[in-house]
Amino acid sequence: MVSWKCSNCGYTLEADVPPEQCPSYGEKCEFIDISCYIPGCDTGTGVDNRL
Repeated sequence: MVSWKCSNCGYTLEADVPPEQCPSYGEKCEFIDISCYIPGCDTGTGVDNRL
């Protein structure tokens, strides 16, 4: 699973593919992949907290 964050409101979710609209506020938005892919960014959650 990939961790995604809404670029508008910051809502996060785990899914293979992000939804077309944000489940939090129901509007179309862009989701940013915030999964941890490099050593040192993982805090045990699999999410890169720097993003």
